Amino acid sequence: MNLDNRVCEMLDIKAPIIQAGMAGDKITTVDLIVNVCEAGGLGTLGAAYMHPEDIRQAVREIRKYTKRPFAVNLFATEMADNTGGLEEVQQLLDTMRGVLSIKRVEQEVKTKNLFKEQFKVLVEEQVPIVSTAFGVLPPYAMKIAKENDIKVMTMVTTVKEALTAQEQGTDVIIAQGSEAGGHRGTFDVNEHPYGANIGLFSLVSQIVDQVDVPVIATGGIMDGRGLIAALALGASGVQMGTAFLATQESGAHPCYKEALHESNEESTVLTRHFSGRPARGIANTFIKEFETSKIQPLCFPTQNTITGDIRKAAAKLGDKEYMSLWCGQSTRLLERDRTAADLVKATMQQAENILKTLNYS
Repeated sequence: MNLDNRVCEMLDIKAPIIQAGMAGDKITTVDLIVNVCEAGGLGTLGAAYMHPEDIRQAVREIRKYTKRPFAVNLFATEMADNTGGLEEVQQLLDTMRGVLSIKRVEQEVKTKNLFKEQFKVLVEEQVPIVSTAFGVLPPYAMKIAKENDIKVMTMVTTVKEALTAQEQGTDVIIAQGSEAGGHRGTFDVNEHPYGANIGLFSLVSQIVDQVDVPVIATGGIMDGRGLIAALALGASGVQMGTAFLATQESGAHPCYKEALHESNEESTVLTRHFSGRPARGIANTFIKEFETSKIQPLCFPTQNTITGDIRKAAAKLGDKEYMSLWCGQSTRLLERDRTAADLVKATMQQAENILKTLNYS
């Protein structure tokens, strides 16, 4: 068992640890990404909701502080609105807006579809690694990525998705277990309305047996024990989201971080109420009120667009009951006031100690 393996060579990193590209609310700050990269891991900019020029600025800012490789994560899905049932949902949201002392903005609901412009920026800025959620890079983008020597990583939640990703040119597959926080990469939510909920141990070993490209394990992994377990199952490394979410450099709101530390393995639920796509987060008043109402949320990305004002107002007020508190199922393992670099180094050190204990090194 080798901690310095082919995924490290392929991505030019020293530690087989990827910081997840968590989109929204400026969580993946430049400081977070840089410190992960400098510690030997792979930092990732969660750029799915970012304006193309903001991505460009962030990429250039990252390069000011590190020469190490980094990744940028995008959503590989059509951002097409479906407003059927909009008024019923808006009326429910209006009661929540009342609690937060804001009013609905009366304008057409329209989500910007920025993928082509976002991807164009990544090519122009010569970003070394692109990762995607909700699908594989479209064929034209995959072709451009190959022509520009950009490595492509795809998040998957089933063996079928993994095989599709490999067939379409993906260099690294990220296998996401049902333990993972936030939005997982399930390609077709019509087929799997709440995501393909396969546990990480079952998923990784089955994907490894079916594909030839390196596999990264993600979902509930917080430390060196998780890294060793993933490697034992045949993965070449791990991706960690919640663990980095709680670090000093994370852009998560202070009350969000506090909610993480107060939570445990029973605190999270799968919900479609914030965004229209299934995501794992800490249960709060927003989710409970939506569930009680029996009103169905709109599809992604429309639901995400119309709930945006509520999430922003809640963050401004520091009210965690109306924020989306995405996280995985292993929050008991979080440590307070840890830096991102310390997390990478401690994970590697613990993994190395385990290998020595098992007489593998």
